[in-house]
Amino acid sequence: MERGLTHVYYGDGKGKTTAAIGLAVRASGAGKQVIFAQFLKGRATSELKSLEKLPNIRIFRNQEDLGFFKNMTPQEKERAASMHTETLKKISQTIKNEPIDMLILDEITYPYEYGAIDKDMLEHLILKKPDPLELVITGRNPSPLFLEAADYITEMKKIKHPFDKNIIARKGIEY
Repeated sequence: MERGLTHVYYGDGKGKTTAAIGLAVRASGAGKQVIFAQFLKGRATSELKSLEKLPNIRIFRNQEDLGFFKNMTPQEKERAASMHTETLKKISQTIKNEPIDMLILDEITYPYEYGAIDKDMLEHLILKKPDPLELVITGRNPSPLFLEAADYITEMKKIKHPFDKNIIARKGIEY
């Protein structure tokens, strides 16, 4: 049995989710079982349509898009935290009961930083993950916990981005 490693893709540049999706596609092609979990994203995206077509990839995410955390009302923040924790519980149960080879926690740094998830449960998952599980964490400003647990750390650094010119996200490129 091969030991699974932990990857962290972080920074303010484009490419964190894209890199994680590339790993998911590669793992699926190798016959591995993958969970792709998104946090703080609820709207339909093009990458999810593609991942849904691939064998061995299961998607866990919120069914509701509450927008940016900083713009949420206190009630929406509480709802988001509840949804994120529920998603994390489902993931933990699945990993406990089934052979999962790769777990991608896309944008998980935000709910952790904002206290919008059960931190103890997430820390346990990261620090006590099944040995063969390959774990991928994405988002900005990762906690020292994530960095210390990582075997791979890649920082995406924005040099130039269309958003700086008020060009909004484009379907098939950014979502």
